[in-house]
Amino acid sequence: MGGLGHYFESEGIASTQISLVRVHTENIKPPRALWVPFELGRPFGVPHDPEFQLSVLRKVLGLTEHKKGPVLEDFPEDAPDSKGSPAPVVCPVSFQKRDDAKEQTSNWSEDFKTEIRVLSNWYEVSKEIRNRTTTGVSELDVEESADLLIRFVEEETRGTVIDEGKVVDRIRRACEDLKAYYYESVSAQPGQPTDSQSLSNWFWGETRAAWVINRIREICLEEPESKHAILGKLLLVPRTELHRFQ
Repeated sequence: MGGLGHYFESEGIASTQISLVRVHTENIKPPRALWVPFELGRPFGVPHDPEFQLSVLRKVLGLTEHKKGPVLEDFPEDAPDSKGSPAPVVCPVSFQKRDDAKEQTSNWSEDFKTEIRVLSNWYEVSKEIRNRTTTGVSELDVEESADLLIRFVEEETRGTVIDEGKVVDRIRRACEDLKAYYYESVSAQPGQPTDSQSLSNWFWGETRAAWVINRIREICLEEPESKHAILGKLLLVPRTELHRFQ
């Protein structure tokens, strides 16, 4: 969105935006931006709080008073607390406990594939309930997405993935499809919390899929000048979840 702002301004149209990731906005330098210290996916704070949301909207629109930019201001308040603390996700399928310290030496790829298989029935239930799915951006099915990530993690097959080209887009989209598959599957299970924080705690804290995505991030960061380094820097693991792998 920050990049689009420059195009709008070049045509004489004033633009302003909300930023959830400050470092991205600092690099892109859009004409006007308001950084908010809220949870990713909630640029106006928690749901069902119109008074607070309106205060955010007034602040971001007020930035249009600046005739020239770049302007980056911080919203001065935290979002009101959501009602209650994030609830733990109790998955009724049998996941082996993840041990990040030992994962790399274990049979992690088979465990990853098994994890996907045991969620498959719940994924089908989710599609029936919602009559839709948010997976599909990679144009791969979930097993193909998993295979792509496994081939990149494993050193002996990584070169083939790189040689196939478009590494950044292909892996990023495969990761997005996998996350959607996991979230939709667990959300279809009766009695599960569906707020974003609970789901994030479960996915990033307990699943092997999260370990695989983070391992890709680590591999990319080992070669900071490589063409896929941007994956590790910006596109895979949210900064708020990095502490789980340290």
